[in-house]
Amino acid sequence: MSSILNSVSRSVLPRVRCAVLQWRLASSAAPHSSPSSSSSSDEKPAEFYDIIIAGGGMVGTTLACSLGKNPRLADRRILLLEAAAGFKPPSTDSYSNRVSAISKGTHRLMRAIGAWEQIEATRVKPVLKMQVWDACSDAMITFNYDDLADNISWIVENDVLLASVYRQLEGVRNVDIRYGSRMEGCELIRDGAEMSAVRLSSGERLQCELLVGADGYNSLVRRTMGVDNFTLAYDQMGVVATLKLAGPSTNNVTAWQRFLPTGPVALLPLNDEMSSLVWSTSVSEAKRLLHLDDHAFVAALNEALTKTYPRNNIIEDVLKNVNSLISSSTGQRLEPPPLVEAVVEKSRAAFPLGLGHTSTYVGHGVCLIGDAAHRVHPLAGQGVNLGFGDVQCLTDVLAESNYSGLGLNNIAQLVKYEQERLRHNVPVILTTHGLQRLYTTDFPPIVGLRSIGLTITNSLPPVKKFLMNYAMS
Repeated sequence: MSSILNSVSRSVLPRVRCAVLQWRLASSAAPHSSPSSSSSSDEKPAEFYDIIIAGGGMVGTTLACSLGKNPRLADRRILLLEAAAGFKPPSTDSYSNRVSAISKGTHRLMRAIGAWEQIEATRVKPVLKMQVWDACSDAMITFNYDDLADNISWIVENDVLLASVYRQLEGVRNVDIRYGSRMEGCELIRDGAEMSAVRLSSGERLQCELLVGADGYNSLVRRTMGVDNFTLAYDQMGVVATLKLAGPSTNNVTAWQRFLPTGPVALLPLNDEMSSLVWSTSVSEAKRLLHLDDHAFVAALNEALTKTYPRNNIIEDVLKNVNSLISSSTGQRLEPPPLVEAVVEKSRAAFPLGLGHTSTYVGHGVCLIGDAAHRVHPLAGQGVNLGFGDVQCLTDVLAESNYSGLGLNNIAQLVKYEQERLRHNVPVILTTHGLQRLYTTDFPPIVGLRSIGLTITNSLPPVKKFLMNYAMS
């Protein structure tokens, strides 16, 4: 696995360093145009906001709330731009098929902005344990705190989280939200603009001290910055659905993930009788699964969770010896996942999977957060948590910069945000990519090595605790 990570690092990091230097030089050397040169005399003056956030998804909306509620930024006007026509509240009758595994760090952020109470009042399911196992060998690892004394994460529907944050924004006076505001372009200080600005499809022009791109992995803000963006398509799709579990109601508090040769399949608890599915597989197989009738889809899913794949006798013998030693000391055995009884009608969908990372997160008067800056495979449940980590870090940096009188577009201060997030995001992205590559093969030597490594790691509680705490921090 280290060779995989090293090869990615060698191909990406030199490009990142070069592009960052070029962007820094261009940002600092860009001439500032005068106010009169930025618009014609008969053009309507641009409205000014201190901070404009492009993108009203979970990460962008949470940033607006976090900034607006920070007392050190109370004197700043903030605008959230959202292309959708309006906010659609979550359904009270059915679960959404898009959910997130919320980390402890994200949990703290939601509590800090006041959204967690609303989330709990709507729908949320704590996860006390996670079991991950290899379909090609049954090597396994479990994550949980001693005696299940604490949650390792929480499963929250994306719509529920977004609605809860929007509810908090209703009482934040220095934050405006504009729905139906589609960006057609933006102007940056690096390119000679007096200050950062956005142009809307309505023809309106808005200026700001800091433009934040929270506009997803096809970010217009990032493209305007002109920075390199490393992307890698996995030729996989994530199939999602809402499931009804078979058998009597149980205490459904475990997240299950099985690594198949074609990609991982995961069941995330929603309540004691239902779970959410995230199944990563090839594009052709994903399309086939979407076209199956409900009965055939459930049969295919249960087979994916229980099917015995061909085994290599040598690997099996080695693993039996390792397991006999490990199991006697830990007392752990592979537990069977719950079987699925039905799929909720019309809950199936699929989306493409890939990796992405931009060469720099910041420039003079502009920065990127969330999927605009980085994109990861969902196998570790880290995508949205990385974005919420960006939110917390950027809020802290801007609050301190504003309090110190350094302004909001100070490049030296914005670089602090970038450096802090790179230290966390890059290891997670590389590790997730390495796991994706490591587990999408049934080549016997690779299966043997990864199975032995997983089994040994499972027998070392301090190592597991470190991995769990780092991933969920």
